[in-house]
Amino acid sequence: MSFKKITEQESKYSSLELMTTKEIIQHINNEDKLVALAVEQALPQIQKVIDTCIKLLKEGGRVFYIGAGTSGRLGILDASECPPTFGVSPTLIQGLIAGGDKAIRNAVENAEDNLINGWEDLQLKNISPKDLVVGIAASGTTPYVIEALKKANSESIATACITCNPNSPLAIAAQFPIEVEVGPEFLTGSSRMKAGTAQKMVLNMISTATMIGIGKVKGNRMVDMQLSNDKLVERAILMVMDTTGISKNKATDLITKFGNVREAIDNYNSSNE
Repeated sequence: MSFKKITEQESKYSSLELMTTKEIIQHINNEDKLVALAVEQALPQIQKVIDTCIKLLKEGGRVFYIGAGTSGRLGILDASECPPTFGVSPTLIQGLIAGGDKAIRNAVENAEDNLINGWEDLQLKNISPKDLVVGIAASGTTPYVIEALKKANSESIATACITCNPNSPLAIAAQFPIEVEVGPEFLTGSSRMKAGTAQKMVLNMISTATMIGIGKVKGNRMVDMQLSNDKLVERAILMVMDTTGISKNKATDLITKFGNVREAIDNYNSSNE
């Protein structure tokens, strides 16, 4: 099958510098509208990855997102939201980026081209066949990511990927590829735009559906969220009120006592059976 670097193809817009602000943002918005439709086409692939995540996490495994540049940052963002949102350990879903933590804010020269650092970074996390590695690269050609997946495969570790170039080297390396073809960018080659949006949407699906699948959601509520600020405490109190029908004062007492929505509701229900 042929491979074309669609993410690097020429934008269908020209003379951007001559456009008005209104024209620029209208064109960007028009392109962004195409992203959700492209993600929709990849839903069967996304489902396979989520089902694999759920299975492995239930068996005591972990998920590692690994990427470079924008892709790496998006993985770290999604992983970092799981502990406060779902009350899980920060080791359950982890994000790794080429060049290490300093690359989260600043580009690290040639980090994405290194052929061995990706696997070395995974080894530092004691990666094992119980885990899943999800490579993220819009281009599907990032050596840091591809070689990490190839090595994981050789060690009987499950691999998946999120890319925006079908039939890319990364997609071929992954056991469970997710290919979201969003087309050329408004600004030629700027894959932080549509491609980045697509990756963020897919990551949202993976983490949210996986957390639902392992029992971290009740109804439609984040009952295991960390109550780390006043806004979240207030949200927790309202959850307890809505679920049990008790007064705000009683719900506040329960949240103060247990510090967790699930425990507050469960203890109220058990004491009133």
